[in-house]
Amino acid sequence: MSAPKIPNLLSLPGGPRSRGGRGRGRGRSAGDPDHGNASGSARNRKDLDIQSTDTDAAVSRLSAVSLGYLHDPYASLFVAGVGTRRMPIINRGTYTRTTALDILINAFLSHPEPDQSQAKQIISLGAGTDTRYFRLRSQSKHHNLIYHEFDFPTVSETKRRTVLGNLLLSKLNEDEALFPDPRHPPPNQVSDWGFTQSKNGRSETIYCCHPLDLRQLPNTQPPHVFHGLKTDIPTLIISECCLCYLEVDNSRDIVKWFADRITSLGIILYEPIGVDDSFGQMMVANLAARGITMPSLRSYKTLSDQKSRLGEHGFTYESGGQEAETVEKIWEQWIPAAEKERVDSLEGLDEVEEWQMLARHYAVVWGWRGNSGWEGWRGLRTTTAPPPS
Repeated sequence: MSAPKIPNLLSLPGGPRSRGGRGRGRGRSAGDPDHGNASGSARNRKDLDIQSTDTDAAVSRLSAVSLGYLHDPYASLFVAGVGTRRMPIINRGTYTRTTALDILINAFLSHPEPDQSQAKQIISLGAGTDTRYFRLRSQSKHHNLIYHEFDFPTVSETKRRTVLGNLLLSKLNEDEALFPDPRHPPPNQVSDWGFTQSKNGRSETIYCCHPLDLRQLPNTQPPHVFHGLKTDIPTLIISECCLCYLEVDNSRDIVKWFADRITSLGIILYEPIGVDDSFGQMMVANLAARGITMPSLRSYKTLSDQKSRLGEHGFTYESGGQEAETVEKIWEQWIPAAEKERVDSLEGLDEVEEWQMLARHYAVVWGWRGNSGWEGWRGLRTTTAPPPS
């Protein structure tokens, strides 16, 4: 299979629609200054093109789940229709990407002393239809965790309706509640929503979706305007193909906003790299055909570039640590032999060279700063993945 014929993880045809595309935090609302003018309309079209990539991700995830690569009882709730079976190399890519993030997030949530667990926080940028919070709940890994999602207001509202319409997603414990109360919705639909929990007579946020165009975040000063956001506990930012769609200055300012306010901070980036070779050029061309550009591809072409990017925000070896690895190496080094054998048995993979080419053009990059809360991230290059539960 020649390079122009190899599928691109970011440029697949959508297949069935997802129930609310991932906005990547880039959308514009009617109240924005550019809404209605020519430049604003062009930007809206571009934002919608980028939102369509979440449909691809949701359908690809359902494909991997349906074939047994991953366990996710919530994947089908965010895809309209029966789904589309992806090619084996795409399913393997979805599996490896998800497993890598699972390893990093589970390590962050782990505690050196289980009987003295520490409150922690996760912030998912451009979360869209992502089901990770609900999967963490199903695995009882949500205790002492505050989980935030930022996304375009329309996407956030669609996700709220999906959650409210599915008991599998909205069923809570006796000490938990939805906010705002679905029986008394606020007049302004563009508002934070999520779950609270009663602790010692107080109501505390445990899950919150913030409807916001991320490009507007640097203009927001006090963190308390975001429901439940804390600045004094270890916090992990996740950008799973989100910041890469923003202009480099915008993405830098977004990370800086959090870095300036949260002392103990970590970040995970999942993005494509390697724009200079033939496959990288094909990837850019495929995205351009859909009206999508990815500025980070030009600025952060290598793993070294990505690590330097983290260093700009204080994620250095002096203050914590930083690492980066291709999806190819993660498959080779993080997945145990028995698990590889299980995955191979699901479909088989004839296009080994094509898989290697595809996987080396995607990277997982992570860094942290602060002494407390990151014990689980040391030595992760030797971490292996357990079979899916």
